[in-house]
Amino acid sequence: MTAKVDAIPKDMHSVTPHLVVDGAAAAIEFYKKAFNAVETARMPGPEGKIMHAAVRIGDSQVMLVDEFPDFGNLGPLKLKGSPVTLHIYVTDADATYAQAIDAGATSRMPPADMFWGDRYGQVTDPFGHVWSIATHVKDMTPEEMAEAMKQQTPHCG
Repeated sequence: MTAKVDAIPKDMHSVTPHLVVDGAAAAIEFYKKAFNAVETARMPGPEGKIMHAAVRIGDSQVMLVDEFPDFGNLGPLKLKGSPVTLHIYVTDADATYAQAIDAGATSRMPPADMFWGDRYGQVTDPFGHVWSIATHVKDMTPEEMAEAMKQQTPHCG
C-alpha cells in the first residue's frame, strides 16, 4: 500500500522561485545576511557544486542550484541580466534594504513611498538577481492609486 502524500509539500507555496547562481553556497550565505534566510535543504553534487538547495525567507521557500553550463543552467551574471525581479514583503523596507546593502547588494532604487501604497526599493544581489523590497503602508482603492500615480508620475496620466 502506498501512503498518500500532499501534492504541495508542507511549507511550500504554489509558486516557488528556483534561482540559478554562480556560487550557490555563497548565495545562501548572502541571503542569510541580507534577508535573514534560513537554510532548509542542501544537496551537494560533483566538484563541490550544489545540485539543489533551499532557503526560507519569511514564510516562503527559495530554491537554488549552482550553474551547470553543460545543461544550459546559467545565472544572470553569465546571461548579462535577468528579466525577473523577486519581490519580498517585510515589516521594515528601509531596514531590510540597508541590511541587504550591508551584506553586499547594490542599490537599484532606494526605498520610497509609492503610489500603490507600499514603501518600496530595489537591490541587485552579488549574483545578479534583482530583489524588490516592500512594506505595505496604506490600503488604497484602484481610484486612489490611479490619482496618486498621476501625481507621482505625471508622464503616466
